[in-house]
Amino acid sequence: MSDRGTAPSAGPWGAGEPPVEVRKIASGYAFTGPALDLGALLWDGACHPGVSVRVPLPVLNRHGLVAGATGTGKTKTLQLIAEQLSAQGVPVFLADIKGDLSGIARPGRDDDRVRERAAEVGQEWTPAGFPAEFLALGGHGHGIPVRATITGFGPVLLAKALGLNHTQEQSLALVFHYADTKGLELIDLKDLRAVVAFLTSDEGRTELRGIGGLSAATAGVILRALTAFEAQGMADFFGEPEFDTADLLRTAPDGRGIVSVLELPAVQDKPLLFSTFLMWLLADLFHDLPEIGDADKPRLVFFFDEAHLLFDDASRAFLDSITQTVRLIRSKGVGVFFVTQSPKDVPGDVLAQLGNRVQHALRAFTPDDEKALRATVRTFPRSAYDLEELLTGLGTGEAVVTVLGETGAPTPVAATRLRAPESLMGPVDAAALDEAVHTSPLHGRYAQAVDRESAYERLGAARPPGPAAPVGGTGAAPREEKEEPSLVEQVVASGVFRSLARSVGTQLGREITRSLFGTARRRRRR
Repeated sequence: MSDRGTAPSAGPWGAGEPPVEVRKIASGYAFTGPALDLGALLWDGACHPGVSVRVPLPVLNRHGLVAGATGTGKTKTLQLIAEQLSAQGVPVFLADIKGDLSGIARPGRDDDRVRERAAEVGQEWTPAGFPAEFLALGGHGHGIPVRATITGFGPVLLAKALGLNHTQEQSLALVFHYADTKGLELIDLKDLRAVVAFLTSDEGRTELRGIGGLSAATAGVILRALTAFEAQGMADFFGEPEFDTADLLRTAPDGRGIVSVLELPAVQDKPLLFSTFLMWLLADLFHDLPEIGDADKPRLVFFFDEAHLLFDDASRAFLDSITQTVRLIRSKGVGVFFVTQSPKDVPGDVLAQLGNRVQHALRAFTPDDEKALRATVRTFPRSAYDLEELLTGLGTGEAVVTVLGETGAPTPVAATRLRAPESLMGPVDAAALDEAVHTSPLHGRYAQAVDRESAYERLGAARPPGPAAPVGGTGAAPREEKEEPSLVEQVVASGVFRSLARSVGTQLGREITRSLFGTARRRRRR
């Protein structure tokens, strides 16, 4: 049976009574409460605008998956869902990998293709823009800079971004533990390098004697990873002011939810970094938000694009932390949609928690593709469709949908022709984007980086005063690769560092409490 069709039938069912399968599908999506309209039913080669495929608003915190091959319309699906969430007063976070989601802030263009799609699905299409905030990792792009401190990011996520193995991750956690207990703030990469360098010195090793050691070989790996990380331009992503994830939960004066668009094209060549940063944002929300249980609508819906990058080569402990975060953040009113090419990119324990599914077309050009297709079919409830045939024959802007109904039970599988977004399907121009960023209330808070006193400066201040100039010159030497060894020499030469570190720890407070991902649990500005 083919799902394709280029024109709607004369009525919802054509000339006669609808097939029993269609009646079952229609009843499965006949919700009484607020819901998002995804599109119209495809059945037996025709689109039926009288049967709307919808998802209830209260179940959007039960998470979801948007999957499909490249070019099948996943990005427009995100835009469609984000628009309707915003209209319902729900804030949205979108990771903009390709740079074409900024158009959500501008009304769409009325043209023949849009009018044709609207007629096919029974949509009353009206151009509309939605309140949007534009963000960029570390200021790499037009948006408001999103930064994290090394302390806030934590050892688990940083180890993932650095590509460390399990043993090296444990050693990095030991470094964080030491810095936490001594009140040595790790704001940026140079702070972390300074602490690692000290702890591998003769004097520093005594500091770790009571809680375990840090081998020179492992420390060397961490330092080399940090150096390579910084050489790739990663230093800008860590620092202050640290982004407060409460700013993702805002609504506009007219009550619509603000759509936070994280611009990522400038860091497309750093996929592991941005996927880990997205997990940091989610983990930060997880431990900051109070429990609310089931609510009339979510606090936030978070779209996690290129999700496979997060799970590639992840340790069992890391995957367990993701699974637990996704499971528990639902009760805090946050819905998470993973966006990827194939459901097999998401581990089974996570996939099992995703109650809402929008599956675009899959390709089956190779034996591996065919295996992935069969595996995808098995993840859907039983249906009247031949899903193997259907999933390879869907057109752009068409998808197979199943969601959780108002009672929490899965809805019938429905092949769907999706509605057209009402906002601009493409990027806004750079000048308009810059204007939106500079007039944002967040610009004054986050635009300018701050470099205050932290572990690097405190370690440097521990060296005794003396007239001797650095070897090889007089006066201040420019920062270069030799700076790090000179710091070690200064710290090791200092006989007062141990007492300094202890006094700093006493003055600044107790050890930082850390969450599942090792992110710092601190009181945030509200």
